Amino acid sequence: MHRQHPGQQALPEAIAAPRADFTTRDGWRLTYYAERLHPGRPLVLIHSINAASSSFEMRPLFEHYRLSRPVYSLDLPGFGHSERRAEGYSPALYAHAIADFLTQVVGEPADLIALSLSGEFAAQAARLAPEHLTSLVLISPTGFGEQPLPSSSPIGMLMQWPRLGQWLYGLVASRPSIRHFLGRSFVGAVPEEMIDYAWATAHQPGAHHAPLTFLAMRLFTPDAIDLLYDRLTELPVLVIADQDPYIRFDRLPSFVVRHDTWHRVALEPHKGLPHWEKLTETVAALDDFWAHPPLKRAA
Repeated sequence: MHRQHPGQQALPEAIAAPRADFTTRDGWRLTYYAERLHPGRPLVLIHSINAASSSFEMRPLFEHYRLSRPVYSLDLPGFGHSERRAEGYSPALYAHAIADFLTQVVGEPADLIALSLSGEFAAQAARLAPEHLTSLVLISPTGFGEQPLPSSSPIGMLMQWPRLGQWLYGLVASRPSIRHFLGRSFVGAVPEEMIDYAWATAHQPGAHHAPLTFLAMRLFTPDAIDLLYDRLTELPVLVIADQDPYIRFDRLPSFVVRHDTWHRVALEPHKGLPHWEKLTETVAALDDFWAHPPLKRAA
């Protein structure tokens, strides 16, 4: 049962599909959407991390693949219909949440698609539950920029004063701010329904906790190439990346050249959300990758 706080406006469904809960080994209650009408290898979708994230970000891919295979979309801790605790957010939390979802709910080898920063969590989850992943797709992944990420930000200091942090979050999560930040991720116009849902999920009780941790730069893994991506030596990986106003891919081309199980397509032009603006091309790239995954060359 999903409890609603007094005076709270109920959060709509991000996807018109059955929604259920499960509990991770750490005791977090997480929500997911699932469509299991068709046989085949499961597909798992993981949304990004920002002030207003949820499974809604992955809806075009869910709607397409629900017609031909089992498909799941997970609301990560602190987002969507999942539990939104005041603390406890870390890269390890998210990696283990994805791994627990693969092992406890999906229960068989699956293809996984992760968006933006969640690509780092998915890479770590792939090492936690390798037998439950067949392939990994990273859309506009973080961690490939030339400049190292700062270990902290001024927002981290503001988090010592909860009211100040909530005030800051209120600015970031306002409708004009959401429209602005989403607009930077689209070549064309932002769908109004996306803005509406982002605003709705950003105004649920506890919605500020995880985003403030993200804005404080505490969810990124320093040296993600060495600590995360470089260790995926057996799993086929597809990267879809063109331009992104928030992410740089300076080191991605040389990385892909050095790793024979990795492949990249750009699908230009897009600014980080190709599955929204170029769904046909994105699906074609995904289907080709799954049909002909890059294989590790013999030594």
